[in-house]
Amino acid sequence: MSDMSDETALNERITALEIRVAHYEQMAEDLSDVIARQDRVIDIMSSKLQRLIERLRSVESGGERSPQDDKPPPHY
Repeated sequence: MSDMSDETALNERITALEIRVAHYEQMAEDLSDVIARQDRVIDIMSSKLQRLIERLRSVESGGERSPQDDKPPPHY
């Protein structure tokens, strides 16, 4: 009878470990998805930042003027 209970206990431990591994695999997939989304967001933000830097440099150097620059202020 001891052999049977040892086998049952071993099977329960194996099952518990398999469940834990399944949860860790799901967690790894979820984290991978989050990282992929964050990478896309970082790429978009980096691109926008680069455009803003270029625009700021243009404005600071007296470059491009917008049509708004030629209009008188609203209090006129």
